[in-house]
Amino acid sequence: MSEVLVLKLGGTTLADQAHVLDEVASIARQRPVVLVHGGGKRITEWLERLGVPSRFEGGLRVTDQAALDVAAAVLRGVVNSELVSDLRDRGVDAVGLSGVDGGFMIAERVPGLGLVAHVVGLRRDFLDTLLVAGQVAVVAPLARDEQGIVCNVNADDAAAGIAAGLGVRQLVLMTDVDGIRDAAGKKLSTLTADEAEKLIADGVIKGGMVPKIRAALAAVNWPGAEAVICDSNDPHALSRSLNDPTFGTRITRQERRAARATRAPAGSTEIGS
Repeated sequence: MSEVLVLKLGGTTLADQAHVLDEVASIARQRPVVLVHGGGKRITEWLERLGVPSRFEGGLRVTDQAALDVAAAVLRGVVNSELVSDLRDRGVDAVGLSGVDGGFMIAERVPGLGLVAHVVGLRRDFLDTLLVAGQVAVVAPLARDEQGIVCNVNADDAAAGIAAGLGVRQLVLMTDVDGIRDAAGKKLSTLTADEAEKLIADGVIKGGMVPKIRAALAAVNWPGAEAVICDSNDPHALSRSLNDPTFGTRITRQERRAARATRAPAGSTEIGS
């Protein structure tokens, strides 16, 4: 498995995540890093300013053309640029991009959500070039669908698609909760695919946590691979997510499932189901 670290950050202010970026800068000097960012809260703020309503289905934003215009501007133009600049202030070579650049994220439209796509493959040669050059790839979750239309992509899904396509050992999905809890409210330090599906079916895992769990499961297709869902507010969130088995919730598969076929072009990596 690849030693590339794939990390997903939320899209809050840089001041809220300065401690995480400090850790990213330190780790990036030791191993390749892909940082995928969201921007949901800031997108909603801008939509409200412009009088564009927000609607969610199953924890995912329903995106029409007006919402996509705002999402693309906030994700690629604001949040992405801020993160690249902040990493460079920390002495890290970082480059900002989205899944549209080089067509490196291969996506298909999600029915019923408008201009929203799901990552089904990765043209990893594009990312490999950046990582071999020592760049931290800072990725905004946008991609072209099968018809070539630019779409919004859930940031957890984008991070999972990249992690699966690169075959990484560690995917970290940072959020504002300390992990997954069972029906009794107890935090779970580990969670298997079967256990996760039961918690979803029972309604214990719901809302925006469902796509996060689905993304994590899509990324752990190899024995030894794990996805960690953890609280970014901890002052040592990243180092603890990588080294402390009690921090957050670690998600694994009990066995590898067969990869499903996709329409990925030559030179790309398929993502298993």
